[in-house]
Amino acid sequence: MSVTQGLLLLFIGYIVFTIDKKKENVPVPVLLLVIGIGLSYVPYFSSIEMTEHMIYNLILPGLLFVSAYKYSPEAIRKHAPVLATLSTAGIVLTALLLGLFVYGVAGWFESVTFLGAMLIASILTPTDPVSAVSVLEDAADEQVAEVVDGESMINDGTSIVLFTVLAGMYTGERSLDFFSFLGDFLYVSIGGVVVGVLFGWVCSKAVHITHHPDYQVMLSIIIAYGSFHTAEHIGVSGVLGTVAAGIMLSYEFNHANREDHFREALSGFWNVVEPSLLALVFLLIGIATTSYLSSAYWGLAALILVASIAIRFFIVSLVLRVFRKWGRLETTKQAFLVSWAGIRGTMSVFLILSLHARSPEEAGMLLSISFSVVVLSLVIQSLGVYPLSKWLE
Repeated sequence: MSVTQGLLLLFIGYIVFTIDKKKENVPVPVLLLVIGIGLSYVPYFSSIEMTEHMIYNLILPGLLFVSAYKYSPEAIRKHAPVLATLSTAGIVLTALLLGLFVYGVAGWFESVTFLGAMLIASILTPTDPVSAVSVLEDAADEQVAEVVDGESMINDGTSIVLFTVLAGMYTGERSLDFFSFLGDFLYVSIGGVVVGVLFGWVCSKAVHITHHPDYQVMLSIIIAYGSFHTAEHIGVSGVLGTVAAGIMLSYEFNHANREDHFREALSGFWNVVEPSLLALVFLLIGIATTSYLSSAYWGLAALILVASIAIRFFIVSLVLRVFRKWGRLETTKQAFLVSWAGIRGTMSVFLILSLHARSPEEAGMLLSISFSVVVLSLVIQSLGVYPLSKWLE
């Protein structure tokens, strides 16, 4: 992608954010996705190639840091059992049940192996709250938004480990070994959190060295991307590293004497960066999507989407019932809203592109099915969040 192309995409994003006065009814990501699909038919933009490295190394750390930095440490303490369960055992169980469903129904459309079905499921397990959280905060119980946002930050790390194991088995690079998977998961996850906490703690103390807001913003950029790439460099989760570092910085600011001064400077910068990154990523998803979509898989994709929401609802309901003393989230209505708001987005696209890089020819059908589900999820679930939240209210 050239500089000119990037600037034009940013300008399109600026126009969409400016004119979209009904963000609840028509969320910005949906508009950007549709516009991106349209741009894919324009020769000047169709040449843009979105890679997994672009999403993972440039876009994702910034979006994760903003979410973590804005997330309340109090919400972490309040919902810790729910978030930890949904983001670990909940993700694995969701992938297993969804994989079994895909394997069972895919035969009506195409021949998909059990391993291929599990790979599709692992791609579709991570959630992206971008389209939902801001709406939920205004229209629904605040606790619902906190659970959706918190879970999405943490479950990305689990999803990457699960996908990496299954993709390695699919391409013949590794064999199934439960204890090896468990060891990798614990090392990558715990290691990422430890790196993020240490990185965030050191940098959050360093922010007090200067009271100049510009330099504090510079340090926040180092925290966001430095924690991510430091963790990745030593082989642990950069996703969890950035999330932990962002939460540590937020915790430090909550205990600082000049909290408002600190937050005002950082918010002024990151409140510009966040929509800019969102504009780029959803326009790029739209542009990249077209080449993967096939009319042959829309029926299967619709069934998978319905099943994924139903399975997620079952697991969320079970988890919230177990931990019902941690708030009012045990109700069926709220459990369904948490399930519906689990939209597939940026992380799923990254995993799709990663699979394409590993096995572009053998996994062609899996890529098309997965991309079709992501598009349906972004459009249908995003458009349904506001009316559903108001109806359930």
